[in-house]
Amino acid sequence: MVEDLQQEYKVDRVCVGVVTGAHGLRGLIRVKPFTDVPESVASYGTVETEDGSRHLELEVANRAGKGQVAVRVLGVTDRDMAEGLKGQRLYVPRERLPLTSPDEFYYADLIGLLVKKVSGKILGKVGSVYDFGASDVIGIISESGIESLVPFTKDAVPKIDLEERYISVSDSYLDEASAEVPDIARENYEQ
Repeated sequence: MVEDLQQEYKVDRVCVGVVTGAHGLRGLIRVKPFTDVPESVASYGTVETEDGSRHLELEVANRAGKGQVAVRVLGVTDRDMAEGLKGQRLYVPRERLPLTSPDEFYYADLIGLLVKKVSGKILGKVGSVYDFGASDVIGIISESGIESLVPFTKDAVPKIDLEERYISVSDSYLDEASAEVPDIARENYEQ
């Protein structure tokens, strides 16, 4: 399960938002953006759905509350058509996104990274990054498939090394029982 995270992770595309539903009667959709500025979800050109089957031209109409934006989609003209897009994740090619500085990264770059305690003990791999409003949280998947949540703060995650493909988690932030990796599974992570 954990080893599959690396294959599922697509480095050529980045998810910039997800359609949460229709907005009004004239075909607008509500999008929860995964961009720094919510309105920039439409700034990177045509987006595509997760399976790549649909390409959508977006235009932000206004804010829709709860951090979401109301978006026009070329060719979507009524509420039923808009509802048909609910749940679709919206992706853009990585090359359309701004370059990051050495201490910045896209959350998509964290998925699949090895997770180690600062003391060196291997805990698992990053399975997800959640935005619960107050602060972001990293979901760490152990070899046994158990997810442990760690606040995504400098104190909890003091080091992110994209070149070496790992993050360090402060020893005090994980419960040993839920995040410990058995010794015989260690070889799977060190590949």
